[in-house]
Amino acid sequence: MKNIRKIIAAALIGVSALALAACGEEKETINVYNFGDYINFDVLDQFEEETGIEVVYDTYANNEDIYTKLKQGGNSYDVIFISDYTIERSIKEELIVPINWENVPNRDKIDPDFQGLVFDPNDEYSAPYMWGTFGILYNKNEVTEPVTSWDILWDEKYKDEILMLNSQRDTIGVSLLRLGYSMNTRDVAELEEARDELIKQKPIVYAYLGDDIKDALIAEDAAMGLVWSGDAMYMIEENPNLDYAIPEEGTNIWFDSMVIPKSVANKEGAEKFINFMLRPDIAIQNVDYIGYSTPITEAVEMLPEEIRNSPIAYPSDEVLENTEIFRDPSDVLSVYDRIWTEITSSN
Repeated sequence: MKNIRKIIAAALIGVSALALAACGEEKETINVYNFGDYINFDVLDQFEEETGIEVVYDTYANNEDIYTKLKQGGNSYDVIFISDYTIERSIKEELIVPINWENVPNRDKIDPDFQGLVFDPNDEYSAPYMWGTFGILYNKNEVTEPVTSWDILWDEKYKDEILMLNSQRDTIGVSLLRLGYSMNTRDVAELEEARDELIKQKPIVYAYLGDDIKDALIAEDAAMGLVWSGDAMYMIEENPNLDYAIPEEGTNIWFDSMVIPKSVANKEGAEKFINFMLRPDIAIQNVDYIGYSTPITEAVEMLPEEIRNSPIAYPSDEVLENTEIFRDPSDVLSVYDRIWTEITSSN
């Protein structure tokens, strides 16, 4: 009898939906574009239940992909998650629009340390989502010396035990830091010196990988590799033999934020979504799922003590003072593209 009732109820719902469609009543929607595996999907369901706004959700691989989409008109996305230097470039090229903060009262939940950042100094265009650092994940059974310098990635005794990231900006940035240069240098000679060092390193590198670097290090296919801090938290949980280090030369501190593209179709809905994502109870659900660090103060306070006090997830002020935010590289992008091709095509 219950099954028959369910069938009848489903049929009635279907008829009602058809009737609403026939009357021209369409459900309000927003289109959201994010990095892959970078949200707790339960929060999308909660947003739909609370607001009645349907979320059409899509993913992409990297900032270069999303920049191309923005340049082409944004494909009618309403909210896009992108990184710091891409935000800076998008502001310059007028590819994104200011947020009406009157519609986003949860802005007050953002830690003041994560407001007024260099890529959006007046906080007009972006709302922070996650942040973190970049460092070396290593196997404590294989690497017994202290991991204090980027030099260890060039140590020949670890031949075929080193994994590098197939990421132009991050990998070249590491080589620059090792040489004592800024990760944001515009000096072509410094960039080419960083290239030369990566080419020298290439014979001892096991592989250049993307997201699959996580599985490889967890499986102990290599002794060390370049990873982002949030991934490090996940990987160490999966394999306690692993640990994470930020070298003394410094590193990148990155920020992923929510922005509204120029092609937005439902700006009010987009701002409701951004406000929802800044809510501490929603932020903590995303942190639990993703493992990255949140800029929402109350959400940090909800975390277990071991995570809240983790030097990986929430490093000390001393460590953070020795970090750089990536800046828009558009003026030297052709140089980056050339030297990256030279690195990846070398033997």
